[in-house]
Amino acid sequence: MPDDPDAPFLDDEGFAPSDAPPPWGSETRQERLGRLLRAAKELPPAAGVYLMKDSKGVVLYVGKASRLPDRVSSYFLPSADLGPRKGRMLDEVHSFDWLRFASPWEALLAENRLIKDIGPKYNELSTDDKSYPYLVVTRGEDYPRVIVTRNPSGVRDDGTVDLMVKNGRVFGPFVGAWALKQAIHLLQGVFRFRTCSLDIEAGDPKNRRFRPCLLASIGRCTAPCNESISPEAYRADIDRFVRFVGSKRAPMLREMRAEMEQASKDLRFELAAAIRDQIRAIEKLDERASTDDAWQPETEIGYIDPEKGLRSLARAIGMESPIRCVEGIDIAHLQGGETVGSKVCFVDGRPFKNEYRRYRITSVQGGNDDYASIREVVSRRYREAGAGCELYPDVILIDGGLGQLHAALQAFETLGVQPPMVISLAKKQELIYVQERSEPIRLGRDNPGLRLCQQVRDEAHRFAQHYHHVLRRKKTIGE
Repeated sequence: MPDDPDAPFLDDEGFAPSDAPPPWGSETRQERLGRLLRAAKELPPAAGVYLMKDSKGVVLYVGKASRLPDRVSSYFLPSADLGPRKGRMLDEVHSFDWLRFASPWEALLAENRLIKDIGPKYNELSTDDKSYPYLVVTRGEDYPRVIVTRNPSGVRDDGTVDLMVKNGRVFGPFVGAWALKQAIHLLQGVFRFRTCSLDIEAGDPKNRRFRPCLLASIGRCTAPCNESISPEAYRADIDRFVRFVGSKRAPMLREMRAEMEQASKDLRFELAAAIRDQIRAIEKLDERASTDDAWQPETEIGYIDPEKGLRSLARAIGMESPIRCVEGIDIAHLQGGETVGSKVCFVDGRPFKNEYRRYRITSVQGGNDDYASIREVVSRRYREAGAGCELYPDVILIDGGLGQLHAALQAFETLGVQPPMVISLAKKQELIYVQERSEPIRLGRDNPGLRLCQQVRDEAHRFAQHYHHVLRRKKTIGE
């Protein structure tokens, strides 16, 4: 049978060999870049990793691409502006190799492994291990967690040791923290591991009373915090995740299908179904959001890119950890009558309406007291979190100015566990007041973080007003 001309032979490491380039110095710079551009345009339209090499075959640079021909050819276009560092690299590039992958996030993992192993001179590496993020899967816990750290040794500045990191399984380093967190976000939807900081011991009686966080509600965690899953089943999911990160997708899927078939033969149908669902989720990782994904996609057309808004907000209010869950609180009334409160919830920058709540204010009768109303809503909503029986959201946003923020903080002072971040957004000037800060934060009107806060605030206001009008209509009809 003749060879397939469209399927190039790969070397022992899985790389597609480049055509032998002309001897170095036999081409002008323009001829060399033109040759490389033509070769780049012929690459397969798939995600992958590319390696720029000099005339001696030494790797100068490793990069990843969502679509190989588009990314690689961009280096060799006459109009390309690569900056001073990569611009100098073009004076040395003589050929390139490439490695194909099934998805961009899989190419991300391979890119970082290659950069770590090869150390190309044009990749922006640092000798300080703390400068780049690592992925850690903890060990020695009943329910291992997945964390991102810039300190893979686990040794803190004061000399103490974080045993969770030191004894964990470490992957990395990774070049981009945001890209790594995006990969984890996608894989968490498949393997449903926990990323929280809770210390969970199997069999602890308090687990039964603990309310899982929203990641369980949206199918991104199996809620080991209240023992909704056994340690054995949870560890099996973690083991698959570790194998997946350390290998390619196709071999992993073959192994999982074999596990599913064996579980079915052993009449362990729940396990077989769980593995089947993971296989389907892996196969759908590259699909874009649609109107069927329960993420209220109509909001994606509106203000901003949710991910950009979350990153911008975290920088603005000084949060080191990424923001995933934001809850907004508002009060509605008409001259003190039928006062109501609302709580809306945004997960990953999008409304999660299953967690919307409304409150009929009982502590304020016949008066207009927004502060007392806020204290009541805060106390009722976060009573369980304040008792340590559930987790707070990452950010709590109060509609109003400094007075409304102080009213909320007064309510939190009565609780045993304090929230990580409470802010308020004042109308008109759109100033953001942050707990324990004397001066408000003023952001530009087009700032993604401010626009995300406005979206949360406006949704809380809409939800509160709707409930207020419902009560007024009932009262009018009743009278």
